[in-house]
Amino acid sequence: MTSLVAPALGARRALALTSLAAVLANSTWFSATAVIPALQRDWGLGASGAAWLVVAVQVGFIAGNVGSALLNLADRVEPRRLIAAAAIAAASANAGLLGAGGLVAALPMRFLVGVALAGVYAPCVRLVTTHFERARGVATGLVVGALTLGSGAPHLVRGVGDVPWQATIAITSLLALLAAAAITPVRAGPGASPGSPPLDLRAAARALRRRPLRLTTLGYMGHMWELYGFWAWLPAFFAAGRPDAGRITAGAVAFGAIGAAGLAGAVVAGIVADRAGRTATTAAAMLASAACCLASPLAFAAPAPVLVVLLLVWGAAVIADSAQFSAATTELAESRYAGSALTLQLALGFALTVASIRFVPVAADAVGWRFAFIPLAVGPLLGAVALLRA
Repeated sequence: MTSLVAPALGARRALALTSLAAVLANSTWFSATAVIPALQRDWGLGASGAAWLVVAVQVGFIAGNVGSALLNLADRVEPRRLIAAAAIAAASANAGLLGAGGLVAALPMRFLVGVALAGVYAPCVRLVTTHFERARGVATGLVVGALTLGSGAPHLVRGVGDVPWQATIAITSLLALLAAAAITPVRAGPGASPGSPPLDLRAAARALRRRPLRLTTLGYMGHMWELYGFWAWLPAFFAAGRPDAGRITAGAVAFGAIGAAGLAGAVVAGIVADRAGRTATTAAAMLASAACCLASPLAFAAPAPVLVVLLLVWGAAVIADSAQFSAATTELAESRYAGSALTLQLALGFALTVASIRFVPVAADAVGWRFAFIPLAVGPLLGAVALLRA
């Protein structure tokens, strides 16, 4: 019997429901990004404003994770309650876009979506790790893959037909509400620390004094430099290379690369990591995504099927390492405050995404979309070096 099927039925049910909640709640992350063309038309939104709609979520997520790390929320609050409350908050803030009417009112709403989703990501990962010891790699891979699938969901909603942008926002808000219902039955598993640890404002920062965890976090930051620069601007990159493809095709490709391929990459990497080792698997995934990044100018000028294949492979490789960084952190950090260490790592990684998201369109203006993704390769290359030294 393999480690994938070894856990009891209760653990598998917890994994399934937590993954479902992750998919549903995270659909609010890129909801505004998926409807940017419509907002540009209705609000007169420019390229800079469109970028800030993406960045606002990142900044909110950073702020939420910093607050959670300081207050040890992922360790001191029952995970299912924290996730449910965060999903409801994300749904409410996301729905606020419907009444915004312009960028000035929209940015605070997107910021609050990011703050709320900080209460979903790390707690979902932490909750699942309490149920899985032997198959932790694939379990966290499923959760992070589910978060990735949720991130791509708005592109699917927009890609299946010519629906008003308001419908995309309303549907993703409803999905987040359903996430709260899905997570409610899931209790922590036998691997949870007994009781609630005392408030320790320094617990998360103290974890980084450990060399393996510090180098792992540096590796994660390199991964994040590439990840959100690629995710946020993939539709624009594809549309620039295939201007006659149409919005529906661009949306389908974005969902395929971010959601479907991302889910597959995260799960496969988890299976491999549990069998072949987490460090080797994670480093290999980072080198593979860097190779896709460096090959992007060639695919940009190639026939459409070649470009689509590269984006799908890249979508799988770019997220394959993410869950393994999370799994490694839960193993390397002090057990009582593993959730706090994870939220701090997320905050540091997502802080770097603000720069990469803003950098890509600047690079596109300077050298064209064909070469705009090349600088993203620096992140996974340096990240792999840091990881291999851990």
